[in-house]
Amino acid sequence: MGGNEMNYIQEAFDTNWIAPVGENINVFEQELETYLGNKKYVAALNSGTAAIHLGLILLGVRAGDEVICQSMTFAASANPILYLGAKPVFIDSETKTWNICPIALEEAITDRITKGKKPKAIIVVHLYGVPCQIELIRAIADKYDIPILEDSAEALGSKYNDRPCGTFGDIAIFSFNGSKIITTSGGGAIVTKTKQFKEKAIFLATQAKDNRPYYQHSEVGYNYRMSNISAAIGRGQMEVLDSRIKLRRKINVFYKDLFKDIPDVTVFESTDKAGFSNCWLTTILINSNNNKGITNEVLRLALESENIESRLLWKPMHLQPLFINYPYYGGNVSENLFKKGLCMPSGSNLTDVDRERISKTVKSVFEI
Repeated sequence: MGGNEMNYIQEAFDTNWIAPVGENINVFEQELETYLGNKKYVAALNSGTAAIHLGLILLGVRAGDEVICQSMTFAASANPILYLGAKPVFIDSETKTWNICPIALEEAITDRITKGKKPKAIIVVHLYGVPCQIELIRAIADKYDIPILEDSAEALGSKYNDRPCGTFGDIAIFSFNGSKIITTSGGGAIVTKTKQFKEKAIFLATQAKDNRPYYQHSEVGYNYRMSNISAAIGRGQMEVLDSRIKLRRKINVFYKDLFKDIPDVTVFESTDKAGFSNCWLTTILINSNNNKGITNEVLRLALESENIESRLLWKPMHLQPLFINYPYYGGNVSENLFKKGLCMPSGSNLTDVDRERISKTVKSVFEI
C-alpha cells in the first residue's frame, strides 16, 4: 500500500458511500483518464475480466462470431469470448515481445475470411507488461476493418513510442487485482474512445436498468461496477504508480545482474525498442541442454523449497484442455517459451533480504 488508501476509505465511510457508487469512483476514473491522456474515457469495474466481457459486447460480438485472441496469455483474456457463445481463434507469439505475431495474425484473418468467417474483433495482450507491436497490429486490423480490444491488464504504465498502453485499441482494459502493479483489491477498468461508450459500459455494468421510475430491463445487464471502497484504494495506489514502475524496473535490473554470468539463462527483454515496459513480472528462459539438465521446473522447485514463489509462464491457450479444439495459427514459439520460461518473484515490496535469499538459492542451483 502507498499510504493514503486508508484516508480515502475513511472518507467513504464518513460520507456513507459504501456501494458501487460514490465520489471515489468518479475521482479514480478521472485520474486514470488524466494518466492515459489521448481523450480516453474510463469506467471502473470489478475486474479486468468483466471489462473484456463488456468490451466485446460494445464491439458487437455475438453468439457464433469469431474473435481472434493471443494464445500466450491468462485464460481471462479468452474466457469472455465463450461467455458470449462466440468462437476464439488463437494466434502464436513472436520472439521480439512474446506477444501476438503480426504475420500469423494476418494469415489467420485472410484464412478465416476465405472460410466465410471474418473475425469480429482482435484481442491483443501486452504480456507481463511488455508492449506488443501494437502499431503494426493496428495497421493490419485497419486494413481488414476489424476492431482491437487491447488487453492491458498487466501493462498500466507501459508505453509504445511514448504513448501509454491502453490507448491504442478501439476498446482497452486494465486489471487491478492483488497481483497487478497497482491494486484495488479486486477490480478493473474499461477504456473507451467516446463518452457514449463509457456510459453504455456503466449501464451494462449496473444491471442495464432502463431510465424509468421503476425497474425495467430491455437488455441483459451485469453486476460489474467497482465499489466506492475499492476505488478509494485505487486513488491511493495511483499516487504511487510511478514509484511502483521504478521499483519493478529496478528488480528487473537485479535479475539481469544475477543471471549475467550463468550460461544459457536469459532475462527476457523486448527487442522492440519502441516499447517501454513497466516490468510487471521479470521472466527468464533456461536452456537446459547446456545447464546440466537444469530446467525451469528444477529452479522453481528449488525456490519453492526455500519458501520462495515463482511460476511457469502462461500455458498457451491453444494447449489448454478447454480450448484445444479451437483454430490456431502460427508455429511453436509460445509452446517453447512455456517449456523454458519462469516468472521470477517481482513484487514491488521485495526487500534486500528477499533478494539475497533469491540470489543465494539461484547460485546454489547453478553451482556458482
